[in-house]
Amino acid sequence: MANLKVLSGNGPRAAVRQLCSQFAHATGNTVDLRFEVNPDVVNIAEAGESFDVAIGNPSTIEQLIASGKVVAGSRVDFGRSGLAVGVRAGAAKPDIGTVEAFKRTLLAAKAVAFPAQGASGLYFVGLVDRLGIAREMQGTLKPMAAEDCVEVVARGEADMVVVVATRMVGVAGIDVAGPLPESLQTKIGFAAGLSAATKQPDTAKALIAFLSAPAAAATLRSKGVEPVT
Repeated sequence: MANLKVLSGNGPRAAVRQLCSQFAHATGNTVDLRFEVNPDVVNIAEAGESFDVAIGNPSTIEQLIASGKVVAGSRVDFGRSGLAVGVRAGAAKPDIGTVEAFKRTLLAAKAVAFPAQGASGLYFVGLVDRLGIAREMQGTLKPMAAEDCVEVVARGEADMVVVVATRMVGVAGIDVAGPLPESLQTKIGFAAGLSAATKQPDTAKALIAFLSAPAAAATLRSKGVEPVT
């Protein structure tokens, strides 16, 4: 039996955990998971740490292909998710149903958390600028480490978080207020790729296939991921 090392971005964490557990149960292999922000997935892989499968945004996998750490042609896109707003469990859910309502909600907040690194955080910073409220929100925006951007709201240290919706799945103390208005929305993709240095290529390929198989769709949806077919 193989022991696979999976290096994954934080976005699809809940879905990846569940699917890797299912894969281990079905095959008898073990899967060691390590979650990091996407830039650190690249840095860790390029620093030479061993892994068998990399998971991240498609651009992350492409960077690793370009640097020779992931096999060219092995990238498989398995899902995507939009951005959403989260508030502390039990708090009144703000009105974010329209662009103007979303702007008002942002401007009324005392602290708005978001991941300082990663695709959703970068998009949100650009969105605030595009909405013309960057100056007004200078003291309100709360860039956080990816592993704490949702939890800070659960602790009551920020009014709300704007992040890829999948990041809030399974986090205690958080209610999802809803998705961003459609005209402001973006989709964050999730993909997997095969390590160029894996000593277990067949098992690693089998895990990648498992993540993207039709049978995985129900699990992906249950964890907030829209499957890619």
